[in-house]
Amino acid sequence: MTDQLNDQPAGRDGRPSRRLVLASQSPARLGLLRQAGFAPEVIVSGVDEDAVTAPTPAELALALAEAKASVVAARPEASGALVVGCDSVLDLDGEPLGKPADAAEATARWKAMRGRAGVLQTGHCVYDTTTGRYASGTASTVVRFGEPTDEEIAAYVATGEPLHVAGAFTLDGRSAPFVEGIEGDHGNVIGLSLPLLRRLLGKLDVGVTELWA
Repeated sequence: MTDQLNDQPAGRDGRPSRRLVLASQSPARLGLLRQAGFAPEVIVSGVDEDAVTAPTPAELALALAEAKASVVAARPEASGALVVGCDSVLDLDGEPLGKPADAAEATARWKAMRGRAGVLQTGHCVYDTTTGRYASGTASTVVRFGEPTDEEIAAYVATGEPLHVAGAFTLDGRSAPFVEGIEGDHGNVIGLSLPLLRRLLGKLDVGVTELWA
């Protein structure tokens, strides 16, 4: 489908012309949207991520995003809204790495990642509950990891942060010094690609500026 964009001003009262709902409890995604001028509501999907499977990490991230968006879009409280679902998976040697189950797994993962590169895949799905249409896609960013020592890894895992993020790392937290660089969208690694979001909204004939608060 060809991208379309219909940039219109917000309503006369200064509020967005459409409600935006984020189907995620991620504070990082919420923060990215707010910094970009949106004022999303949050409705957590409750999707069992372990029950969703796909052949590749990229397809898994997309399937999870679509599942989250569709579940929230079906709820009465989301009526009339644009629902955004996202999910991130780190592709390391073709293996999908989500949130580690415990400290031991987070530690083992960091020891496997250091000095190497992986691809952070983030699935995005925007569901228009007014029309029943949706648009989805995946953004990919290469992440080059540094070589933290065993002591640094242990200290990082002890903070508890890696247990709550896909791939056991984040660019906007304590693991930032352990990431040497990225190739691609910075926001995508944090949890949401704003350029991809704009393109998906365009496919639904919604201009991004319509949703600015």
